[in-house]
Amino acid sequence: MDTTRRVIIAGAGPAGLVAAAYLAGEGIPVTIVEQERDLPDDLRASTFHPPTLDMLGRFPGVVDRLIAQGLICPTWQFRDRQQGVIATFEMARLKDDTAHPYRLQCEQWRLTRMLREILAENPDVTFLYDARANGVTQDADGVTLTVERPDGSTEALRCAYLVGADGARSAVRRALGIAFDGMTIPETYLTLSTTFRFEQHIPDLSPIAYISDPEEWFVLLQAAGLWRVLLPTAPEEAADEARMLDPARIEQRMQGVWPNPAGYEIRHRTAYRVHERVAESYVAGRVFLAGDAAHINNPLGGMGMNGGVHDAFNLAEKLTQVWKGADLSLMGRYSRQRRKVAVDVVQAQALRNRQLLNQRDPAVRRAYHDELRATVADPAKHRAYLLRSAMIQSLRDLEAVA
Repeated sequence: MDTTRRVIIAGAGPAGLVAAAYLAGEGIPVTIVEQERDLPDDLRASTFHPPTLDMLGRFPGVVDRLIAQGLICPTWQFRDRQQGVIATFEMARLKDDTAHPYRLQCEQWRLTRMLREILAENPDVTFLYDARANGVTQDADGVTLTVERPDGSTEALRCAYLVGADGARSAVRRALGIAFDGMTIPETYLTLSTTFRFEQHIPDLSPIAYISDPEEWFVLLQAAGLWRVLLPTAPEEAADEARMLDPARIEQRMQGVWPNPAGYEIRHRTAYRVHERVAESYVAGRVFLAGDAAHINNPLGGMGMNGGVHDAFNLAEKLTQVWKGADLSLMGRYSRQRRKVAVDVVQAQALRNRQLLNQRDPAVRRAYHDELRATVADPAKHRAYLLRSAMIQSLRDLEAVA
């Protein structure tokens, strides 16, 4: 195989491996470069939206296996910590818009392992682990990616096109000098997994619940055998990470979520800062950005990983056309389309969700809640809200972006 006549994908997360699987399925040789020794076990993302599942149906068996290992969520809701349910959204109202009218709770690492299994069967696909991207140059004929090994040695890899899917600190993006402007949210998000059965104790609880409160909002997400709890942590407490992650402090905060005399069994805990940033462009010549390398956002609404998968499909579909003879300028439309979604849909919805949950003004809170109640009570508004929150509408609107 001519090693220059291939696509290199930096990063073996969901966006990178979805793009790899799509391209390889079209007969395009692919090399996946991953800085870790194995596929990352990222516990942050766990929500698959309906159109994402529709897209993943391209890869035989993947959706069925995700469903078998995950949890189908037919409803999700906004709640108030004191008042209880404010609005419950019924995903079945999207039955005519998608083959999967529900949210699926399943950890993203399960998807990446399934895709690796598929890719391993293709002789034109290679994986290169322990290889950290640290430099990019390009000319009219191709791209050179420089990678660094754990022993400090470097290697230059030549390809026709490069996909930078190497995360929020993307070395590919930095090497290209592409701006990544935005903001950092003040709170640190503490995510905990527990075996406690919230659904047996909290009345009318949906598998996905956003709970607003003027003092401390939080999110409950049910997965197979576990509940995940997302707790925002003020900067002054997060500054002392040892205290924030101390088991006694975690137990205290969990008791505030719901009193449990037996105490909480915590299976996983992680804390991370949240950023809202979008790359100035997703395309620079023969190099393309996707997933967290192109955009990062507040996880409220579960749009980050899903947006990355949508990037990968859009990118791979257009790059396949370029590979088969279309003009490279077609990739500019990829950038315009997906960047518009990141700015106008993903960031806007995530910020609105945070404002709704974090609002302290009583009058504004009542107005938010009344608006949500009115939305679920009106069938047309209910469906329209779901089309937006499930990311279906954003995909339809892309056709208008030249």
